[in-house]
Amino acid sequence: MEDKVIHKLHLRDLLKDRTRSDQLFVEHDGVYLDYSRQQITVETIDLLSSLATRQNLRAKINAMFEGEKINFTEDRAVLHTALRAKKDQIGTVFSDGEDVVKQVHEMLDHIKYFTEGVRSGEIRGYTGKHLRNIISVGIGGSYLGPEFLHEVLKTEPEGVNSSLGYSLRFLSNVDPVDVERTCSELDPEETLIVIVSKTFTTAETMLNARTMRQWLWDFMGDDPEVVRKHMVACSSVSSTNLVVDFGINTEENFFRFWDWVGGRYSLCSSVGAVPISLMYGFDVFQKFLDGANSIDKHFSSAPFNENIPVLMGMLGVWNMSFMGYCARTTLPYAEALLKLPAHIQQLDMESNGKYVTRDGLEIDYPVGEIDFGEPGTNGQHSFFQLLHMGQVVPCDFIGFVTSQHDLFIDGENLSSHDELMANFFAQPDALANGKTSDAVRAEGVRDDLVIHRTFHGNRPSLSLLLPKLTAYATGQLLAIYEHRTAVQGFIWDINSFDQWGVELGKQLASKIKDNLFDGRSNPDQPVRASNPSTTRLLNYYINNSRDTTCDATNSGLTTVTTKTYGDTKRTAKSMNARPIPSRHDLTGKNGKLS
Repeated sequence: MEDKVIHKLHLRDLLKDRTRSDQLFVEHDGVYLDYSRQQITVETIDLLSSLATRQNLRAKINAMFEGEKINFTEDRAVLHTALRAKKDQIGTVFSDGEDVVKQVHEMLDHIKYFTEGVRSGEIRGYTGKHLRNIISVGIGGSYLGPEFLHEVLKTEPEGVNSSLGYSLRFLSNVDPVDVERTCSELDPEETLIVIVSKTFTTAETMLNARTMRQWLWDFMGDDPEVVRKHMVACSSVSSTNLVVDFGINTEENFFRFWDWVGGRYSLCSSVGAVPISLMYGFDVFQKFLDGANSIDKHFSSAPFNENIPVLMGMLGVWNMSFMGYCARTTLPYAEALLKLPAHIQQLDMESNGKYVTRDGLEIDYPVGEIDFGEPGTNGQHSFFQLLHMGQVVPCDFIGFVTSQHDLFIDGENLSSHDELMANFFAQPDALANGKTSDAVRAEGVRDDLVIHRTFHGNRPSLSLLLPKLTAYATGQLLAIYEHRTAVQGFIWDINSFDQWGVELGKQLASKIKDNLFDGRSNPDQPVRASNPSTTRLLNYYINNSRDTTCDATNSGLTTVTTKTYGDTKRTAKSMNARPIPSRHDLTGKNGKLS
């Protein structure tokens, strides 16, 4: 068996093989993947490619792109790639008889018209003020992807200049503290609320949506036009009636997406397009779509041994199912990618956290890694101790040739970005090579301490290097990881596009809410839950929170935030006294601190 052979080899020796090294990298459209620090030989890749062929990987990829209903448990196509398809692809992809690329571009045109109208001031709020603040209300895939992209664009030069005068905040948690933090210092008269829910029934999102509606009503009254002017919806076509019932103007402010878009794959739909285009302009979002489309074309056509997402997916299968490594970490050496690991957590773990094959057979091989991560070099001072000396965790290092904003400090030999990238290059070598006991002794360490300073090494990683973190490059990264997830699922023969495990907790939470209502309504009667442990916990919670919680007959506090209306008005007056800036340059004096 190949894995048994590999276990006898050490990366310290494999990395000395120049021929091997020169065969274990690939490049496409500026994306450079080096996987020579994986515990593989060239033959391993050939064997994995044969496995992928036996599992009909190419046919499964084609079926996804062509709109076949590969999400069979929900009878749905999986067409997130159509969300970034070019206009010249209209008429090439259909689902249930509908031209999906045509539908996508009609919606993108609608989003562009609306967001440019808001940004220009042509579309204004209920009291006639410019809508400068955007709150995106959503959870899971309706939140993690857009926030990840927002964090990138906040410091990307084009994003910096295009967003001046605007703010974007995300309200995801049902915790009322998240509402307080999100609304703090904002003037409702200048705020546009984007409700993002595929079904328009997600419990946490809809509670927060009703809270935001109440916030608007508290300051501007309950005229139906308040909601029509200050709230928009991103939801599936099948949710239209619910959007209408909520009071949103579905003729102009309803940005539809489709049941063939899974939540964790929805960033390229209106889910991301509306808040990001409001904040940064539609043209910036289009560049993000273009980057994703570049990888889509590469993924759908390149041979397996030259295909970046396929190679990463095959390596994921190798490390999990053959080498037995149950976790994986994403390490972007770019602070602006601080939310990428959280997005990948959902993308990968919600997709491939399964225990049965497509045929309903229980899986008897390891699948579904635990994904986590943190930007470098912060992660080095957090969990790298475990990476170097604890259990083996394969690592994805992501770096950039050029920084979004570099610094050159007087008296320093290297720029700040070079300092960062020195760690990007050093850590994979340290993980691979380790440090032998002889090397430790040679440093004069006492014999009884040598074992504590010895690193076994032989810990796999791969390195992704891109030119610069732009909207385009971010689209490339998104598509790479989306397709890596799909490849692993295709090879494992599981359905990566449903998420029934998420539903069970929702169902139980609904029953618990009934218990809580009973406890609030009948304070003299203890509640009875499904088991003694939950019964005890619920009664403890109810009995100790009676004095701090509204009773069951109260609809809640009408003032959502601690800011008074007068305070908000004064803040708004100060903001409106200043015109929206037209430019900001964070580079200072050619990148030097002044």
